[in-house]
Amino acid sequence: MSDTILKVENLKKYYDIKGGLLQRVVGYVKAVDGISFEVKQGSTFGLVGESGCGKTTVGRTILRLHENNGGKVIFDGKDLFSLTPHELRAIRPEIQIIFQDPYSSLSPKMPVGEIIGEAVREHKLVPDKELRSYVMQVMKECGLQEHHIDRYPHEFSGGQRQRICIARAVALKPKLIICDEPVSALDVSVQAQIINLLMDLQKQKGLSYVFISHDLSVVEHISDEVGVMYLGNLVEKAPKKEIFNNPLHPYTKSLFSAIPTPDPTIKMNRIVLEGDIPSPANPPPGCKFHTRCRNCMEKCKTLAPEYKDQGNNHYVACHLYN
Repeated sequence: MSDTILKVENLKKYYDIKGGLLQRVVGYVKAVDGISFEVKQGSTFGLVGESGCGKTTVGRTILRLHENNGGKVIFDGKDLFSLTPHELRAIRPEIQIIFQDPYSSLSPKMPVGEIIGEAVREHKLVPDKELRSYVMQVMKECGLQEHHIDRYPHEFSGGQRQRICIARAVALKPKLIICDEPVSALDVSVQAQIINLLMDLQKQKGLSYVFISHDLSVVEHISDEVGVMYLGNLVEKAPKKEIFNNPLHPYTKSLFSAIPTPDPTIKMNRIVLEGDIPSPANPPPGCKFHTRCRNCMEKCKTLAPEYKDQGNNHYVACHLYN
């Protein structure tokens, strides 16, 4: 499909568990256990779920910062895991990432101009004599002043540091950006500024985003399609309006019930999940959510539900709908 920039097919990422005197592999942490989704050109796919469900691992595996244990990541018609190191290097500028912590992802020894321009120079995207003016142009697009170019990261606030991270990613003229909880470390007022900046850049440059977050109000604001992860699997996926107006999976309903409302007259029908999220090294049989589900049936404990379309491109993996 020409309008699909990213296609993830049955992606898996396992980490070895080693034990014994010889440190042999005795098991696996199934961080990502076979998920599939697509990102349309110029759109945003929101990925939500509890901490530890595998969201960040999905983003880093898409970037091939981790090697996969199965499945495909097809970017712009190319399977990233079949590329040679030379071919992968050539395509690197087209896929960028914005990290969660804007301070630890910036080198304290480099001025802002060097941080933003280093990869631009390495990939020869602009002539050397035009590099400084190009960096200033990108900084201006991201809400930074030209005189910031020679300053160091410690001289900036958290919101300004995240703008530097965004400028570093945008400077490489990417087609896809993985946004790994880019506003979770910021104040609420600054969060809105950063989200608006990302949306403005998307309109100007036709960018596509995979937006990873646990803040559902932010995801509702920026996303076109939303996927809900639980313990390494996608349990529900649908267009934004469809999933927020009609959540189907019990886990999705519990997450959405926690979204605060600004109207004090509206009574919150909070769905509280019992127990802790199981270990991805030893997930429960059948439906992985059955240990915390108030709608659990006998077959949920032994039989994994099928991932099916319930209409309106609304997919869910739950025995209640099978």
